[in-house]
Amino acid sequence: WRVAGSELWETVASALGARRVARRGRVMPDGMRTPSVTLLLGQHGWVEHVDNGIRWAGATGCGWCGEGTALTIWAGCSRYTFDVTKCMFSPGNITEKLRVASLPCSGEVVVDLYAGIGYFTLPFLVHAGAAFVHACEWNSHAVEALHRTLVLNGVRDRCCIHSGDSRQVSAAPGRGPLPAGLPSPPLSSQLQLRDVADRVNLGLIPSLEEGWPVACRVLKKDMGGILHIHHNVETPLAPTVALQAERGSPEAASPGGEAQHPTEDGGEEALGARLRPEWQRWAEATATRIQGLLAELHGRPWHSSILHIEAVKSYAPHVHHLVLDLQCRPMLP
Repeated sequence: WRVAGSELWETVASALGARRVARRGRVMPDGMRTPSVTLLLGQHGWVEHVDNGIRWAGATGCGWCGEGTALTIWAGCSRYTFDVTKCMFSPGNITEKLRVASLPCSGEVVVDLYAGIGYFTLPFLVHAGAAFVHACEWNSHAVEALHRTLVLNGVRDRCCIHSGDSRQVSAAPGRGPLPAGLPSPPLSSQLQLRDVADRVNLGLIPSLEEGWPVACRVLKKDMGGILHIHHNVETPLAPTVALQAERGSPEAASPGGEAQHPTEDGGEEALGARLRPEWQRWAEATATRIQGLLAELHGRPWHSSILHIEAVKSYAPHVHHLVLDLQCRPMLP
């Protein structure tokens, strides 16, 4: 491939109707999940993606993107734009994005603590009817993509981007939204949000427990609200299924077992609605922890109730990406 040079990639691009070609590698195991993408043909890696139909301005299978390819835009869909060489995109989260889009958020203020390029920020704004979203992100490349995406969807005036580490919370009172068009604060800035959110999205896996105290601080102290807590939960094999798997039984590979599992980019087996004991235990422990954090923060008792446990995907064998919808309310004196 190296010997062939650009002529090879020009031929590939021509055959596929594209103007750019990129080679995609593994996502880096850093805090920003930096992609390993090398541009083989073309001047830049910026692409557009349309949700509720998953259509690229190119293709996903071999990591190439067509700069001049016809792009269909459906009414009411979210449009994302980002640089594939700088920002990761996870199509495996589409079911959760669709669920977020259906949430009743009319008139609400939402804080998205790990916004990225706007995976969930956009559904909250475009579909769920949120009045305003505070989007927090520490990756400068993702911040740029998020800003462009908000403009592309005509919702920039309903979102404030807080650029920096959302775990670093200032003791100062929460500030209001920045006027549209003003630059985001520097990456070293602390998150100056408190007592503003009707709903908080914590969409980072495998674990985001460091963000739980922050979520409690930004939640409205007099009314409370709802936390959407993402987490990877290990689900060990049931003894009977494990024994069947060891013996090579076909039942072990059925949807009721764990031998087959959906992958991050889709997969073939649906997780189903079965609530597993490990999931319930994790949800109850999380609810208790959040309730304690809120009581400690505000100096009065709070009540937390589990509204829903959503299985998004199987992230690895026996490890499931879950979302807990947790309602938190201050208890009356």
